[in-house]
Amino acid sequence: MLGIILLFKLNRRDYLRALAAVAVAGALCSCTAPVKLPSVPTKPSLPGLPPAGGDVPPPAPREFRAAWVSTVANIDWPSRSNLSVDKQQAEAIAILERAKSLNLNAIVLQVRPSADAIYPSKLEPWSEFLTGQQGLAPQPWYDPLKFWIAQAHARGLELHAWFNPYRARHATAKTALARDSFASLNPQTIKQYGRFLWMDPGEESAARHTEEVVFDVVRRYDIDGVHIDDYFYPYPVDAPGVAGAETVALDGGGGAPRAELEFPDQPSWQRYLLGGGQLDRAGWRRQNVNQLIEALYTGIHREKSWVRFGISPFGIGRPDRRPPGIAGFSQYDKLYADTELWLAKGWLDYLSPQLYWPIGQPAQAFEVLLDYWVAQNPRGRHIWPGLYTSRIDNSAKAFPPEEIVRQVALTRKHPGVDGQVHFSIAPLMENRKGIGDLLKAEVYQGQALVPATPWLGAELPAAPLVSARREGAALALKLTAGAGKPVAQYALWAKYGGLWRFSVVPGARADWSLPDDATAGAASALVVSAVDRLGNESARVTVTLAPGAKP
Repeated sequence: MLGIILLFKLNRRDYLRALAAVAVAGALCSCTAPVKLPSVPTKPSLPGLPPAGGDVPPPAPREFRAAWVSTVANIDWPSRSNLSVDKQQAEAIAILERAKSLNLNAIVLQVRPSADAIYPSKLEPWSEFLTGQQGLAPQPWYDPLKFWIAQAHARGLELHAWFNPYRARHATAKTALARDSFASLNPQTIKQYGRFLWMDPGEESAARHTEEVVFDVVRRYDIDGVHIDDYFYPYPVDAPGVAGAETVALDGGGGAPRAELEFPDQPSWQRYLLGGGQLDRAGWRRQNVNQLIEALYTGIHREKSWVRFGISPFGIGRPDRRPPGIAGFSQYDKLYADTELWLAKGWLDYLSPQLYWPIGQPAQAFEVLLDYWVAQNPRGRHIWPGLYTSRIDNSAKAFPPEEIVRQVALTRKHPGVDGQVHFSIAPLMENRKGIGDLLKAEVYQGQALVPATPWLGAELPAAPLVSARREGAALALKLTAGAGKPVAQYALWAKYGGLWRFSVVPGARADWSLPDDATAGAASALVVSAVDRLGNESARVTVTLAPGAKP
């Protein structure tokens, strides 16, 4: 992905090389009438705190916990471009099982690395990073995106489809462009920039193509979100010896300036001027990106109102608004990303700014930047910052795993922040330096629902029907959705020995088993609610169980 290339003085090849190194005895129940849920506080208690006591359980814990899964350059999945279908699927299942075991609740899967696809598409060719050759389908044929979605939902995980908006060919690509690729069919819209091919955002046909690619996936697939990254106009490429080129510090603040290669969009810029355009070139470039963001937001929700739209921009805001002491690369001036405007207009449902610096780095201080983005959010969109978990490595600027744990704790202190996204899944798969163990022990001890998105729809689903019976040393539950809205998940509280424990049940699972506790015995009560695709929670159903003996 990401803007970290600039932060740590790595070029894209070094960045990718570094990351690629990282793969209930016949007991009957009586169900009360549904009751209204108590109002949910801004920051409800999160899992990991001691189980709740009392006659009524607290509100369901809510927090977005996700990891990016990069397909570009085979950073995360598949581990190689020529894996068999069986191995691709086994790796995907291993990632999803690991996410579930760590109590994450979402995966952000890169489905369009470079104007290509990891799913069958009439608009773009199969990705080289999937099959080893652009345009070549998996053999035997299958639909990887459909597989990921089905397997994620079966485990109670959301699947957000991640698109790169404008990259047409990655620097690590080895095979020729497919003849039906957008770059091959529309060479006039494609620009060589450094070692990349780029769709010119100033070309209307390029922007319309990206929009249609996204809408096609929204129409055809049961995704929970659309996600785009920080690559709008490309990150600057060094151009030593280019007379008059702009200079910019590329290391996050204070590094030696370097000459930049100008992005070659002169033809589209000249057409804009000849058509009577009044903006300067930087303003025109930002307008091109703004138009894409607005079109994606409105178009996605026109197709499916429940699919959320998220963006993960570079983590430092525009220079004229930054807090005192904050310095570094300007996405506003170099990527032409006016993230503050998107928040003000409400053109996104969640923002995942890439806050890839340690807490104690003054010029890019994690908590100061987190406060900044919360303050830029007048419409109350979700803020789910990106954490640089992959920086738990052996480099000179490596994070200790405790850094990530502290960053998660800081997000929980802020009323305007209700989640995190880890870049990427690799260190969690490897349990690098014990980070997975630490997250599970200290911050993700229990499950959580994804926060609700009421501005897209606040109608509550019907309360579920719940029955329970004893089967050996467990309660066998049958969960049935009420009439009306589909159920994505069930929120389930079970009371053991006077304490309530929370769990999330996938909506597709009609049958669920609750094992007895070795000390407290069988659950004595259940409270169950249905949760829809937007996180809206139904009235609760209380299930009183006949007392069960200890096992």
